[in-house]
Amino acid sequence: MAIIEDLAELEQKLSSLIIKYDQYFIGLEKREPVKLQDEVEKLVRRYANTSINNTMHKHKYNMLTARFNTYREQWNRIVRQIEEGRYSRDRFISNLRHQQQTPAAADRGAKARRADQDQEMDRIFKEFVEARKACNMPVAKLTREQVASTIEKSRSALTAKLGSDNLAFRVVVEEGKPKIKAAIKK
Repeated sequence: MAIIEDLAELEQKLSSLIIKYDQYFIGLEKREPVKLQDEVEKLVRRYANTSINNTMHKHKYNMLTARFNTYREQWNRIVRQIEEGRYSRDRFISNLRHQQQTPAAADRGAKARRADQDQEMDRIFKEFVEARKACNMPVAKLTREQVASTIEKSRSALTAKLGSDNLAFRVVVEEGKPKIKAAIKK
């Protein structure tokens, strides 16, 4: 076989080996996938002492070999923990579930951030209305959406100017006129 086919086979077998070991650690597979691991090791050893002239193939081989070696160390450590009785399948499963639930947690975090932003916008609007009233300026036609759109329009320019997108807004009165100022949150 040519090196291209061998690398494709190595990549495919390594992926299936990773899946088999995950299933073994969860408890779906009853035996460690030693036979498949031996096949992957043979493919890795086939080019260990051979010089590969094509840089792309050499890089891919080195990356696959490094990936296999890293996983093999992890698998050996976990198998040793299982043999010593120190490995908890529940911990592995909970870590796996945690990784799968991360998008849901990120979605909850985004909703919480939106709620915080809404509260912040309400605060800024109230302060701005109070400042306009204190300066004897009209507030009848002023809406929360106008203030929010003004802030959003200037947010990108402020982010570029201040070098951070973590901005805090406050209302100040300068020369008898209320203004909304931005600063980096501390």
